[in-house]
Amino acid sequence: MQTCPLLLRVFTTNNGRHHRMDEFARGNVPSSELQIYTWMDATLKELTSLVKEVYPEARKKGTHFNFAIVFPDLKRPGYRVKEIGSTMSGRKGTEDSMTLQSQKFQIGDYLDIAITPPNRAPPPSGRMRPY
Repeated sequence: MQTCPLLLRVFTTNNGRHHRMDEFARGNVPSSELQIYTWMDATLKELTSLVKEVYPEARKKGTHFNFAIVFPDLKRPGYRVKEIGSTMSGRKGTEDSMTLQSQKFQIGDYLDIAITPPNRAPPPSGRMRPY
């Protein structure tokens, strides 16, 4: 079966925290949007590489990328967020090969990536290991 690409709407922050859900309210979205054509089987590491192409400062070793899916709340107006995993520049981690599909990403959902520079990165949780 041939999978077709999707337009992934990605929103980034560089303060280590995800966007607030009210920033997605009433048809609004945060201003930090990246649009990436990709596939449902794209891995977090592949998405990290695409983000680093756009933000050279995120290429520094030790930069932490925390991924979350932002999706419509079916019970009330607005959006909900589900953290799905993280990667780190210059390190291999157990979540690098996680795919959008494996995390129940649906076409139309957003991806929110909280980027933390290396000097402010949260301490490794034991899941990351150096090359």
